[in-house]
Amino acid sequence: MKVKLEIDSDAAEDELIIKAKNISLEIEQLYKKLQGIEHNDQIECFRNNVSYYLPLNEILFFETDAKQVILHTQDKAYLVKHKLYELENILGAGFMRISKSTIINLDQIYGLTRSISDCKIQFHDTYKTVYASRRYYKELRTRLDERRSL
Repeated sequence: MKVKLEIDSDAAEDELIIKAKNISLEIEQLYKKLQGIEHNDQIECFRNNVSYYLPLNEILFFETDAKQVILHTQDKAYLVKHKLYELENILGAGFMRISKSTIINLDQIYGLTRSISDCKIQFHDTYKTVYASRRYYKELRTRLDERRSL
C-alpha cells in the first residue's frame, strides 16, 4: 500500500481520500477507523431511552420510517441517530443500500425471491423481510456473487 500526504494551503477543510482498486479487509478496517466506528464493530442505537451498542453482525437491516432510521435485529428494532447516507459511508462493504429507504447486511441474507417489480429478501431465523427495488437488484446480485466467491 502506498501512502501519500499533500499539503494544500488553499483547502477549505481537511480531507482524507482513500483510493483503491477494490475493497479489501485492510481498506475497510482503515475506513471504519477513520469514520470513528469502534474497533469491535459496534453501533450505538436506542430503545426506550436506553443506549445499546450492538455488534454489526447482529444487524439485519436499517430502514427509514417517519423520518427516523430504525435498526432491525432478528427480534427487535432500535432507533439510530445517523441518516441512511451516513450509514452507507460508515458501515463498509458488508452492507448495501437496496432501496431509497433500506440498507441491508449482506451476511444475513437467507433467500431472494424475484418478481417483475422488485426482489423480496429473507433473513436467517426471522420473519422479517425487505424488498430491493429493480434499480438495485443487479448490484445486489453482483455483490452476493463476489462474497460467495471469496
